[in-house]
Amino acid sequence: MGMNVGGPGGRVKPEMNVTPLVDVVLVLLIIFMVVTPLLTKKMWLNVPKKDDKADAVQQPPPPESSRSVVVSLDDKSVIRINQDVVAEAELGDRLGRIFAARNDRVIFFDAADGVEFGAAVHVMDVARGGGAQTIAVLTEKLTQ
Repeated sequence: MGMNVGGPGGRVKPEMNVTPLVDVVLVLLIIFMVVTPLLTKKMWLNVPKKDDKADAVQQPPPPESSRSVVVSLDDKSVIRINQDVVAEAELGDRLGRIFAARNDRVIFFDAADGVEFGAAVHVMDVARGGGAQTIAVLTEKLTQ
């Protein structure tokens, strides 16, 4: 009981009921016992080591049909497809011809830091109209 009514002189004598406190502490203990092992799980990833010998041997360039299509826009609004300068009006047709010989319709888009956002979106929109289904925006500088 929470209260004892049998005190001296008929007065109520309060007593602490710790049963709800013990119940809450046990529930919290069980929750922490279940959650703690989940916090320590790690995912290990084994990455193959870089072979320095492969870098020393010059590989022939891949055939045109297997090369990635990179559309770049520099800060002077010059559009390039794999380092070939292309006019904006010709971009969609040129990409359409490239994708006609390919199974995948993926392009990688790179824009210089000083390019306006609207210009970059416009070039990506023209590329989408030229047949690109997936446009991957590059986040790191391209190595030539």
